[in-house]
This record gives sequence, structure tokens and C-alpha cells, in this order.
Amino acid sequence: MLDQGSNAELPAIPAKRYFTIGEVSELCGVKPHVLRYWEQEFSNLNPVKRRGNRRYYQRHDVLMIRQIRSLLYDEGFTITGARQRLEGQQSRVETSISNQIVRQVRMELEEVLLILRR
Repeated sequence: MLDQGSNAELPAIPAKRYFTIGEVSELCGVKPHVLRYWEQEFSNLNPVKRRGNRRYYQRHDVLMIRQIRSLLYDEGFTITGARQRLEGQQSRVETSISNQIVRQVRMELEEVLLILRR
């Protein structure tokens, strides 16, 4: 049985571009059937599929799986709760980026206004 302890006990993620489902299973401490199930439950977990529907995960997928694993196994979230938490984090990042863009555009418009007033 795979260890369900904290993410701190998981092995380091090698410097590779793609990982097979077996590699991700070992890197994240969850069985392949669990990974396939999580793909159905978490829309932002979407590995590349190639020949014969073989899955190839990228580093960001592995990090997300570790985050999902931590929410479910360590913090006691339900699938729905973990999904909401992840979607909430994504929307906060998008809001932060939007706010930065708005501030930048406003500064540029104020500079243009100063030039026009001269």
C-alpha cells in the first residue's frame, strides 16, 4: 500500500518534461486509478494524452496532484471542498493579475493625461 503521509515525505520531482501515470503515482503516493478518478473530478487536472490514450503529466500536473492529495489526505477536505479550494485559489490569482494590469493601465493613462495638459 502507498504511504498516505504528508507531501514532505514524497520524493523530489525529477527535471523531466513528461511523466507517465506510473511515475506520477510514485511521485505523489497515490495509485494510478486514483489519478484517473481525480482527472474526472478536477477539471484543471488534464494530462496530455498520446498514442492509445496514454497519459503524460507535466510538472505543473504533478504539483497540482500533490496539492489535491494534501487537501484530501492531510487536511481532510472532501472532493467537492478540495475542488472549491483550488478554484478559489485560481480566481484569486486571476484577480490579482487583473488588479496589476488595471493599476498599470491607470498609471499610463495618467502619464498621457499629464502630457496632453502641457
